[in-house]
Amino acid sequence: MPEHEPQGRELLGEFLDRYDRTAVRAAHQVILSYSTSFTLATRLLEKRVRTDIRNLYAMVRIADEIVDGTTEAAGVPHEEVAALLDDYERAVLDAPRHRFHVDPVLHAYALTARRCRFNPEHVVAFFSSMRRDLHQATHDGRSFNDYVYGSAEVIGLLCLSAFLVDHPVTDDERARLESGARSLGAAFQKINFLRDLAEDSGTLGRTYFPGLAENGLTEEHKADLIADIRIDLADARAVIPLLPVTARTGVLAATGLFAELTDRIEALPAAELTRRRVSVPRRTKTAILARALTSAPRLNRRTNRRKGTRP
Repeated sequence: MPEHEPQGRELLGEFLDRYDRTAVRAAHQVILSYSTSFTLATRLLEKRVRTDIRNLYAMVRIADEIVDGTTEAAGVPHEEVAALLDDYERAVLDAPRHRFHVDPVLHAYALTARRCRFNPEHVVAFFSSMRRDLHQATHDGRSFNDYVYGSAEVIGLLCLSAFLVDHPVTDDERARLESGARSLGAAFQKINFLRDLAEDSGTLGRTYFPGLAENGLTEEHKADLIADIRIDLADARAVIPLLPVTARTGVLAATGLFAELTDRIEALPAAELTRRRVSVPRRTKTAILARALTSAPRLNRRTNRRKGTRP
């Protein structure tokens, strides 16, 4: 074997490492462009976990863009959008099998999906909910729960897979963590629905909460939704002490950011939510992150065992 071949293989390996780093940076730009809250919260995750969560977010964001009007703005006929989503789902499901992708975001996602051993059933459930956005503008109780499971709860489960890499837990702990991950995903999604009420109904023609299309958002309905969200947040917060320290601070920060957003939505009249989007000021976000940094290390596995209960 010629003497230069090992050096050549080493150089090729450097090419792939450089492409990996470039793909990860591309995926990180997606979250930076779309979500300041998640960007801030992920900064408190350990580096490897932060990379995996941002890689996952980038894939999810692109699927969202396919169904949320960006394709329409680009002139893609509505009947072709479903085919685009189908193609992207196939590419995402197949991605972990391949070491190289011409799409940098898909390449970054594949690195994470392999490392974290993502359950493909969760990915299928996610795309099933995205597909609903193409043909279903309103929901009843059952379809709403199905939509939230696929669009948010499974994302919580995928994040949990990233958090638990190299951190074994007991079966009982895993069951509790999975329940908490689903609750946190559901809470985030419901908060987003309330925050984005004006855009979803006015621009995209969608009304997610059951009964809202017929009756509008009343103060009573808003109070019920807020109460449901607070139960989800409490259920999620109760299991944060079970998370590895590499993830605990970031998850606590994200929970705090969305709890603050919930408080601000609750304080606003229902009619106002249909006209403007509520946000959390940067200074308040910084304070929430600082509290998470100081309080997360003090959490232990016996902390916050009590969970919220639904009526």
